[in-house]
Amino acid sequence: MDRLSELTDDQLLPLLKGGDERALRLIYYKYWKVLYNECCRRLNDPQQSEELVQDILADLWESRADREIINLEAYLNTAVKYAVYRQYRKKKIMPFFEEPLEHLLYENNGADSALFLKELNLFVAQWLAAQPEKRREIFIRRYMEEQSTEKISQEMGVPQKTVQNILRNTEVALRTDINKFLALLPLLIHSLK
Repeated sequence: MDRLSELTDDQLLPLLKGGDERALRLIYYKYWKVLYNECCRRLNDPQQSEELVQDILADLWESRADREIINLEAYLNTAVKYAVYRQYRKKKIMPFFEEPLEHLLYENNGADSALFLKELNLFVAQWLAAQPEKRREIFIRRYMEEQSTEKISQEMGVPQKTVQNILRNTEVALRTDINKFLALLPLLIHSLK
């Protein structure tokens, strides 16, 4: 196990996919606290956060053979956001950023709907990872950490108007790319079945 603990995510993923439980344990130890803290920060419910993270890691194990995960950290972060989003929907409350995306959801809870949400969340995470550093940081601070544009401006040493312009441009670019993605998504879902 000591040698395994030195493996990168890229080296752990094939072991996980092959059914190596040690790889799952290492992923658990590496990401548990981060995922738990993210859930807890958003839900403010330690017990529910613990259950969600357990479910995410159990799902990772159970569906390991069916998933092609390229970036484990992005995948797990997206899974947390999706799990939190489901909790928001159950409680009928939405955080500011996720409200506009609610209309993109299928109304049923079937397999296609779950796959759709997972693919959409993965797309957004990958899209965000591909953005320039400043754009990505401002987007994350505003919509994921729910900071005001004034606070972002002060902490980053950028004029507030610049922060607002970057956010507006980012929102337009994300909407445009999501619309393109949604046009192709039915083909993607069909090919994954």
